[in-house]
Amino acid sequence: MAFVEMVETVDIFKRADYDGKHGPYPNPNVRKAKIVTKVVKSLPKNFGVWQSKDQLRKRWTDLKLREQDQYRRIKRVLQKREKRIGTSEDTRDPQPPKEGEVTTPKPQDVEEGEVYEVGEIVTTTGHTNV
Repeated sequence: MAFVEMVETVDIFKRADYDGKHGPYPNPNVRKAKIVTKVVKSLPKNFGVWQSKDQLRKRWTDLKLREQDQYRRIKRVLQKREKRIGTSEDTRDPQPPKEGEVTTPKPQDVEEGEVYEVGEIVTTTGHTNV
């Protein structure tokens, strides 16, 4: 498995909390199976490489237990990617709008047939003396 493919795999595993560090989950095995399925679908789509679920599970445990240097390198690449994008996947609270900024409601917040104001159009006409 190439380095970029491993980065993609680790990214999905970390974002989905494959190890279950962020809380008890009701069906951890079902949850893990869904996460691995997501990775199995992602690899051929992005890289044209097919990996079985068992191969991916083994690769994940090998990275964390035996190849810790490689795992650290991948984590650093992911941190740099998050910095470059400017957003972290861990931030769940949206930032409050700045003063004068107009916020638009999300489609799920607007009921069918409801009209909402997006913003106002302001035109300025300049008078010039000739």
